[in-house]
Amino acid sequence: MKNIKSEITLMQYILLIHGVQMGVGVLTLPRELAEKAGTDGWMVLILSWFLSTTASLIIIQVMKKHPDGTILDLLTHYFGKWVGKAAAIIFVLYFAVLAHVIFAREALFIQAWILSYIEVYVLILLLSIPSYLIVRENIKILGRYAEFIFFMTLWTLITYLLPLEYAEWLHLLPVLKEGWMPILTTVRAAIFSFIGFEIAFFLYPFLQKKEKASIGIVVANTLSLIMFLIITIGAFAFYSPDEITLYNEPTIEMLKVIEFQFIERLEIVVFSFYLFVISTTVLPFMFITVFCTSWLAGKQDHRRHLIWFLLIECAVVALFPPSFDRNTLLQQTIEQAGLIVAFAFPLCLWAYVSLRGLFKRRAIK
Repeated sequence: MKNIKSEITLMQYILLIHGVQMGVGVLTLPRELAEKAGTDGWMVLILSWFLSTTASLIIIQVMKKHPDGTILDLLTHYFGKWVGKAAAIIFVLYFAVLAHVIFAREALFIQAWILSYIEVYVLILLLSIPSYLIVRENIKILGRYAEFIFFMTLWTLITYLLPLEYAEWLHLLPVLKEGWMPILTTVRAAIFSFIGFEIAFFLYPFLQKKEKASIGIVVANTLSLIMFLIITIGAFAFYSPDEITLYNEPTIEMLKVIEFQFIERLEIVVFSFYLFVISTTVLPFMFITVFCTSWLAGKQDHRRHLIWFLLIECAVVALFPPSFDRNTLLQQTIEQAGLIVAFAFPLCLWAYVSLRGLFKRRAIK
């Protein structure tokens, strides 16, 4: 499935990984951190970044063993075709559920903040049309889309500096007011914000300069960390420690204090642009889902699989209307799978591949 037309640049590689991490979690992240770790929650992000970056670098080391193929080709090479097919099915289920969770959450946010009288399945149907037009192309088009959206929406980050006029920085003090235990116990929940770097399993063979893959994935994780810290620390300083837990989406609510003569509700404008950022999360998950199903079927063209995926998505949402509570429950379930796919699996695979190479070199000697 790889050809010269589907190669991605280092910038596209970085922004694809960064875009996947900047999903709907940002809207609720400050509240979730404050509920479990108080205003020390920003430290959780640094620990999560360290763990995610370590796991990301392990993924790159694994992919270096089979640079011209995806993780499915690597598993087939080392363990045989049946293991490769089983892994493809697991990845299909994992990324399909991730795509569903974020796609449904995006529609729920649109309904809650903008179009409250429109059913979720109608929003999903409308969102499916542009999603198909983008995902039907190759990974290079997704990379270009991630680049465009990143620079188009970068200005929204500046808007989060404006409410700091009303911030009270004493809310952040004292540091470590409850000790390290709340911070350490919150890492497991916060690390879901960095989930998405595992798409490097599928991006690596398409990267033009593979020798820069490690640097690129570190930059992507660091870029996400900077975004998370700016928004989270800003929210902690803007709200009181108790007040921040009262808002479901404090990231949007804090923009209500900004007033311009030419814009009545800036938070709606910012949120509307942020929908494009959410699309850079869900679209790569959709692409990898149908990429895996096409790999299983031995097909080069994934467009038919994409049509079926979107039809099934619309049918599921119509038959089982999502809610925030159900979506959160499903998200918590996929978080557990994410810890295995993004952290445990790369570590075990890297250990196996490294030991296998070591024994092989000793046998040759």
